[in-house]
Amino acid sequence: MRQQGRPINIDVNSIKFDGRKVAGFALIAIIAVAVVSSVYTVEPEEVGVVLTLGRYTRTTEPGLHFRLPIGIDKVYKVPVRRQLKEEFGFRTIQAGARTQYSNKDFQEEELMLTGDLNSALVEWIVQYKIADPVSFLFRVRSPQETFRDMSEAIMRSLVGDRSVNEVLTTGREEIADQLKVHMQELCDQYELGVDVQVVVLQDVNPPEPVQPSFNEVNNAIQEKEKLINEAQSDYNKEIPRAKGEAQATILAAEGYALDRVNRAKGDIARFTALLTEYKKAPEVTRRRIYLETMTEVLRNVDRKIILDKDIKNMVPLLPLGEGIVK
Repeated sequence: MRQQGRPINIDVNSIKFDGRKVAGFALIAIIAVAVVSSVYTVEPEEVGVVLTLGRYTRTTEPGLHFRLPIGIDKVYKVPVRRQLKEEFGFRTIQAGARTQYSNKDFQEEELMLTGDLNSALVEWIVQYKIADPVSFLFRVRSPQETFRDMSEAIMRSLVGDRSVNEVLTTGREEIADQLKVHMQELCDQYELGVDVQVVVLQDVNPPEPVQPSFNEVNNAIQEKEKLINEAQSDYNKEIPRAKGEAQATILAAEGYALDRVNRAKGDIARFTALLTEYKKAPEVTRRRIYLETMTEVLRNVDRKIILDKDIKNMVPLLPLGEGIVK
């Protein structure tokens, strides 16, 4: 060190260090670090898994907690009350009103071979919760990657058992349901500590080179379904109406038959009663029948000319000028 061009000599022996002060400062620093490291906070949607010297000792609930300092206790915070989500075939950059997706190509993940040797691009979502945080952390190495590998393997197996038309149309819901069941079985088998809650096939499309052909097939299938629904609607209208008319005709015929039978029975009873009376007084009964019959017949005749068969002195004159005698 120089000042005004003249050298300055410093006597090192004149500098004295106070060892007690240094030790005091070091002790204070150690105590501060120990105090700070012995306090930790667990958020409301988390639990804290505590390891003491590398061995699991306890699980702490949300709130402020204390632990042994300086790395003796190590805490892993696990979001057990939050629904987690894994996306396959795409990635969401920003969720909300204006959802944004990554432009990165995930075709290796979503491109799958169907049972009829066709290709399909399958995108799906698996939503789950961590049911057992200890198992999730320590039973399986890299649990999140294992979970994704399980989901992708099961999905490829399910898609490979179906035709491309089933994967694109009618089989989507069944695939999602079976994926959920098989994933839960594997998670329980591997003791992954995960509860699979929802599986959704986000989008299923054919590869881009063949997409126009698949669109035409889908349009044809929709047109077919439309015609089938229209035919079913017409069937539902016509068949009940025809059944109603048939039932009405049957009831009318049954009513007519019952009326004819009752009339016949009535005529028989009347004839039987008349025969009984005829046997008692034939002449009287015969005349009464004759008179009743003539009464019914003559009632329908417009003009009546009654002649006495015993007349001799009088020539009957017919009113010919008034038209034809009926």
